[in-house]
Amino acid sequence: MKIMLQEDVLKDQNLAATFNREMFKKNHMLVINLMSSPGAGKTTLLEETIKALQNEFQMAVIEGDLATELDAERLRSLGVKTVQINTVGGCHLDARMITKTLPEFELDSIDILFIENIGNLVCPSGYDLGQDYKIVILSVPEGNDKIPKYPVMFRRTDVTIINKIDLLPYVSFNLEKAKRNLNEINPQAQLKALSVKTGEGMKEWINWIKDAYRQCAKQ
Repeated sequence: MKIMLQEDVLKDQNLAATFNREMFKKNHMLVINLMSSPGAGKTTLLEETIKALQNEFQMAVIEGDLATELDAERLRSLGVKTVQINTVGGCHLDARMITKTLPEFELDSIDILFIENIGNLVCPSGYDLGQDYKIVILSVPEGNDKIPKYPVMFRRTDVTIINKIDLLPYVSFNLEKAKRNLNEINPQAQLKALSVKTGEGMKEWINWIKDAYRQCAKQ
């Protein structure tokens, strides 16, 4: 009975992911699932990304946290429609949670939807939300051990962002080693090194989003 229950739960999750994907594609939306450990800089990266793109694209955010709407309020202050999901202890968002938020958006008016997942390098990687791309953010103070220690997360992502590279002179993080570790685990993944604080590398990230949107719009 326990196995059957697990199968039923995963079946509902996967059906919801399929539904979400169909809705996103129907409305020609680019959907990005942002994942990281707590403190890696997801929300700050989102803030600066929104500022850089807001004159060209209509954007929206689904904000995942265990509790509070602190990050959602930061994003709403930029004039972006943001719907909060509080998991009250849950370590990840799943597709069914995303489905429940969709009626709160005018989907046909959104070009890019960002989903900021719960801060965790384990659980979020296993759940398809219906997104186009999974992005994981790793900040240099976290150290070089994170990619080999959490291979499932980095194996299942399309782009790895190394954030806070302005701190490289002050910590022991080795960027070339991170590139090698990622290539061993996921040779198809792209790696983008940037600093949200100084702006270094942000142009390449913004251009990647624009290219990804153009690809989605063609479908």
